Amino acid sequence: MAATEELVGKLKEFAEKQDFGGAFALVREHQAELDKGLTGEGIRDELKKTTKDRLLLSFLDAAGFGEKPLDKSLFIVEKLRGFTPGTLVLNETWGVGKVKRADDFYRKITVDFKMKRGHQFTYAAAVDLLERAPEDHVLVLREADRAAYDALFEKKGEFIKAVLKSYGDMPATKLESVCVSTGMVKAANWKKYWDAARAELRADKLVEIPAKRADPIRLRASAENYGDSWLTAFSHETDPKLILASAREFVEEGRFKTASDAEKAVVGERLAFAITASRNVDDALYARLACMLTKLGFEKPPAAEMRDYLWDRRRFVKSAADLPSREVGDMIRFIATDADAKERVYKAIPALCFTAVSEIVSQFGDDPACRRAVGDLLRSEAAPATLVTLVVGKYEKFAGWEELPPLVTILSHAVALGEGRQNGEILRMQNIVRRLFGDEKWLSKMFAALNPADQVLFFERFQASIAWDPSTHHTTVVRMTHIVPELASHVVKVEKKKDYARVTSFRAYATKKAEYLKLINEDMPENVRKIEFAKGFGDLSENAEYQYAKDEQRQLMQKQSLMQADLEAVKAGDFSDATTDEVMPGVTVVISTPEGEKTYHVLGEWDNDIEKGIISSKTRLAQNMLGKKVGDQFELPGAEGTVKLATVKEIRALSEDVREWMKLPPGMQI
Repeated sequence: MAATEELVGKLKEFAEKQDFGGAFALVREHQAELDKGLTGEGIRDELKKTTKDRLLLSFLDAAGFGEKPLDKSLFIVEKLRGFTPGTLVLNETWGVGKVKRADDFYRKITVDFKMKRGHQFTYAAAVDLLERAPEDHVLVLREADRAAYDALFEKKGEFIKAVLKSYGDMPATKLESVCVSTGMVKAANWKKYWDAARAELRADKLVEIPAKRADPIRLRASAENYGDSWLTAFSHETDPKLILASAREFVEEGRFKTASDAEKAVVGERLAFAITASRNVDDALYARLACMLTKLGFEKPPAAEMRDYLWDRRRFVKSAADLPSREVGDMIRFIATDADAKERVYKAIPALCFTAVSEIVSQFGDDPACRRAVGDLLRSEAAPATLVTLVVGKYEKFAGWEELPPLVTILSHAVALGEGRQNGEILRMQNIVRRLFGDEKWLSKMFAALNPADQVLFFERFQASIAWDPSTHHTTVVRMTHIVPELASHVVKVEKKKDYARVTSFRAYATKKAEYLKLINEDMPENVRKIEFAKGFGDLSENAEYQYAKDEQRQLMQKQSLMQADLEAVKAGDFSDATTDEVMPGVTVVISTPEGEKTYHVLGEWDNDIEKGIISSKTRLAQNMLGKKVGDQFELPGAEGTVKLATVKEIRALSEDVREWMKLPPGMQI
C-alpha cells in the first residue's frame, strides 16, 4: 500500500505539471502495483487530472477503465493516441488511409482512404479495425513512391514477398483476397499474375510454398543449407505437417541421395513418428507420409501395415478428396499393388473424387478388369457423375473401349447431370458438363460419333430435360440443329408460359396497404424530424447524423415508390374464376414426391402461410407448377443436392378454410 501511495503522489506531481505523457508512462510501468491499490476508475481519474486536452480526456473515458483489465484499457488509450491527423493507417477492407481528424465530441476517427473518403470509425471500431501503417509496408510504398511500387510490381515474385512481409504468412486464398481487395491486383488478372509469381517463388530458397492451398506460404529468414543445425532441429520436430514439408525439401534439394546412413536414419525416424502422430487424426497426411516413406525405401512402418490402415473404413476415399491433386496418383499407386487391390479401387469409383477417378483410368486403363468396371458403372441407372464427366470430356481416349455402353447412353447420363441444383463434387461435374454442352466443337464431335438414330435419341433426350436453364436449353437446342440440320424436324414447339393477372387475397392486400400507410404516416415523418434535429449539429458536410438521416430518407422514398407501384399493379380478389384443368393461382395442388404426397394452396403474389400450406404464386415452387396438368412432372426446389422431380397428382378447388383465411380481417381496409 505504501508503494501505491508513493505512485499516486508521483501522479499528483505530474498533474501539477500537466504532464500527461509522464503520468501515462508511470502507469504503464507500474500498472501491477497501481492495480492492487486503486480501482480502474481511480487510475483513470488520476490520469485525467494531468491534462485539459479534450481529445485525451475522451480517449480515457472511452477506454473502459474499471470494465476492462487495466492493461487492455491502457492499450486502447495508447492506440487511440497514435491516430493523429496525417498518420497513415491500415484497414483490412479499405487498405491504407490517412487520419483526417479525431472528434472528441462524437468520439470518432475520420480516415481518408483512396476508395472511401471521410470514412468514420467509432473509437472502439478504430481500435479493432485500424493499425498504424509500418513505413516498409507495401501499401505505404504505393502511397509514398508510386514509381518504386510499380517497378516492384513488375517483379512478380519479389512483389508477393513484399506482400507477405507486410501482412505475414498466409495461404494462397488469403493472399489473393488481400491483393484483390486492396486493389494491388485486379481480380481478372490474379490467376495469370499468381502463376507467374509462383514460378519465380519456387526457385527462391527464402520462400516455402506448401503443397496444399489451405496451408500458409511462409518466408524464411535465411536459406536452408541442411547442415548439422538443420538435422538437429529436424530430429526434434514434432509437428507431422512440418516434418513432411522439411523431409520433402531435403529430398527435392537432392540432399537425401548424398546423405549419410545416420542422416537417412534421422529422416526415417521422424517420418515414422509423423505417420504415427497423424494416425486417426489426418488421413490425407497419413497417405502422403506413407507414400514418402515407401518412395525413400524405409521399411518401418511396414508398407502393408500402412496400406491396411488406408483400406480400413475406406480411408483412402476421403484422403483422395483432401490430397493435393498432384499427389492423388501417388496414393492410388501405393494402395493398388495387385489385382485384388485394384478390384477394390475400381469398386470404390462411385465414391471417389474426380481426380482419383481420372488417375485410376489413366494408370489402369489397359487392365481389362478396369475397363469392365467402368463399363458396368456407366450402364447402371445412376452412373457416377465423376466417371460420366471424365468419359464425355475425353471421349476420344475411350473410343477403343469395347466394354463401354453406347455413347448415346453416356450422353443421356451427362444430360441428367446437367439438370437441377447440385453441391460439392457433383456441382463441379455439373459445371464441367454444362460448359461442354456450350462448346460447339465438342457437340460436333459427339454427333459425329453417333449414328443417325442415336443422334435423334440424344437430341430428344436433351429436349425433354426440364431442369436446364431455359435460355441455355434453347441456345443448345438451336446449336444442335445447326450441327445436324435433319434434327430440325424433331424440335418440339414449346408453348409460351401463360401470364396470369397480378392478384392477391383481400387479407394480403390489406396487410401490404397497412405497411404502406405506416411508411408514409409514421416512418417518413419521423425521418424528417431526425433530419431537422441533425441540422442543429452544425456544418452539414461534416455532420454524420445528418448524412445518416438523409441516407435513410433516400431509402424510405425508394421503398415508398416501389410499394405504391405494387399496390397499383396488384389487385385484391378471391380467385373465383380459377379452374382446375391446370395449376393456376387459386387452386389446391396435391403432388407426389420421392418422400410422399404434399399439398399446397397456390394463391396470389403476397399470400404466404407455411403452416397452412399456402404459397405465393411468385415462389419458385409455384412457378415450376403453374400451367402443369395432372400427370405432368416438374422440378421440386429444395436444399442444395441432387435434383428431385415431382408429379402433379391432383388439382382441386380451394377449401372453405383457405377461402376463410383469404377474407379481409376485421378492422382492416383495402
